Amino acid sequence: MQTESDRRNFLKGAAVLLTEAGMIGNTFSADAKLASVPGDGLTLYVAEFICNTQFIDIPASTLSLGKKSFLDGLGLAISGSATELGDIVRKQIASLNIRSGPAIIIGTNSRTAPRFAAFANGIDIHADDYDDTQLAVAKDRVYGLLTHPTAPVLPSALAIGELTKANGKEVMLAYQIGVEVACKVAEAINPRHYQAGFHSTGTLGAIGSAAAAAKLLRLDVPTTIRALSIAASEAAGLRENFGTMTKPFHAGRAAESGVIAAQFAQGGWTAADKILEAPRGFFNAAGGGYDINAIQGKLGHPWTFDDPGISIKPFPCGSLNHPGMSEMQRLIKANNIKAKDVVRVRVGTNSNMPNALIHHRPTNELQAKFSMEFCMAILLLEGKAGLGQFTDEVVNRPDVKAMIEKVDFVVDPQAEAAGYDKMTTIIDIKLVDGRTISGKADFGKGSPADPMSYDEVAGKFLDNTDFAKFPHKKAESIIALVSKFEDIGNIEQLAKQLTK
Repeated sequence: MQTESDRRNFLKGAAVLLTEAGMIGNTFSADAKLASVPGDGLTLYVAEFICNTQFIDIPASTLSLGKKSFLDGLGLAISGSATELGDIVRKQIASLNIRSGPAIIIGTNSRTAPRFAAFANGIDIHADDYDDTQLAVAKDRVYGLLTHPTAPVLPSALAIGELTKANGKEVMLAYQIGVEVACKVAEAINPRHYQAGFHSTGTLGAIGSAAAAAKLLRLDVPTTIRALSIAASEAAGLRENFGTMTKPFHAGRAAESGVIAAQFAQGGWTAADKILEAPRGFFNAAGGGYDINAIQGKLGHPWTFDDPGISIKPFPCGSLNHPGMSEMQRLIKANNIKAKDVVRVRVGTNSNMPNALIHHRPTNELQAKFSMEFCMAILLLEGKAGLGQFTDEVVNRPDVKAMIEKVDFVVDPQAEAAGYDKMTTIIDIKLVDGRTISGKADFGKGSPADPMSYDEVAGKFLDNTDFAKFPHKKAESIIALVSKFEDIGNIEQLAKQLTK
């Protein structure tokens, strides 16, 4: 019979072997007790925030910033519905023989069950990688670690809002709460989560989606805890799938997972009550640990929309490209740079950015969204980079491919020294006349450092709806409705405008 001493010696020996093999990075203790841990009660704290926060608790500045991201998400759902991804998703939903339901698939005349509407709308919002991005606080929280908050949370709030016939205040409150929860969880989890390959929009988004759904379903604290626990077990998404249709699938699945979690919890489904902080819970399993000081007592203090802020994208590609793209666009205009005059372009960043911008010679539009080389090349050739530039046809044009070969994407010591809480990008453009035009940017247009106004977001919204050939009159009505969203008596007023 194996003794306790034998068991401990076996576990210690196994830990040594695994560490030497590189399979685990932290010291393993066979004597670790799976009982009380620092942060005990964290899941309860999050659930209480979800249940107790009221619309009046949202500062006016937070509400105003949230409306911009809310409108942005709706426009992206409409443009995303016109993509190949949107078409595939609708066909899959149709194959389930669910012909009707209370929730709309934005940009279409289709209605379905809330979970499938959330799934489709989440995919559509993230389809072009044009959706908003959370910014980091801590120095070790690399920008890519965090999350796209609106793509998984907004579809959940809308779908459950339609189910419950909620008003504008209720839907906006749920959306704000879902974003806040997802973003603070993102701040807390160890950077290893993202660096090792998890796609945080798919993982953390499921928890944010569940928070929004739980609020609209008016779940009590114990039931909300179960909803969070179910969502944490559903959370998934791997960055190896960046540059493929499966990246936006993560956002859609996260939105759907939150709806499923809240509805199952409402129905009596059981789950663990310390899913965030437990030794075998989300933070430890998915991140190898967490910083409790980044979340305990921090929900709504301050709201993430206010500080450090949410960045809205002016370009339909990975946010890590944006400082460089904003600076390149500025340099082109300020110096009247022509593509034919460019000999070489050097783009230097910190070492974490190439970890996400992995497609150096893209062959399709999805890969191009994660290619610094393409983003620089297309701006030099056309001076702009919108939905019309991110197409397979453009990516494979001979002149684009030739320009890509002139772009060197490297790790720069100066950018590395600036820290991972910035997206420092250094550009040197060598011209045929012997000049070198240089520039540097830590942030891009649309970031809190250089924010887009509501009117500028509305302009992006109209560009996206025009791209999808969505009725212009309805698009303008949506802009007006979102601007005074708290006055809407029933979310159906907005839903009707979101259909073709």
